Amino acid sequence: MPAPRTTPILQAALVDLIDLSLLAKQAHWNVRGTNFRSVHLELDEVIDQVRVNSDDVAERLAAVGASPDGRASTVASTSKVPSIEPGPINAAVVVAEFASRISEAARRIETALPELDEDMPSQDLLIEVVAGLDKAAWMLRSQTLS
Repeated sequence: MPAPRTTPILQAALVDLIDLSLLAKQAHWNVRGTNFRSVHLELDEVIDQVRVNSDDVAERLAAVGASPDGRASTVASTSKVPSIEPGPINAAVVVAEFASRISEAARRIETALPELDEDMPSQDLLIEVVAGLDKAAWMLRSQTLS
């Protein structure tokens, strides 16, 4: 049986991951400027990774007997990921904003990990998610370092 906090922790991770994928797709469609192509393609990689992560988290929720909630209304009302403005967005701004959003999401998940000490499979899954998010944020941040 999962720890009492398992469901809300996994659900919070799920909505943040879904929101990250949606916002990254929005940026992908609207990125402009220098390095357009590389940022456009990198966002596709981030989206693919985050969608796999969200599916794994949703399946873990189901495995522990909960009902994952990835509805648009739930994501919109509970995600902690800051939105982005509509319309064209400069590639350098996309890189900086998504490096930050991804890192923040990883820190929220990481902060909750100790509460999953009694549910090691869920903790292990979220550790993998955090590692992937950290790598994606690093890849984005590395574009801005000189």
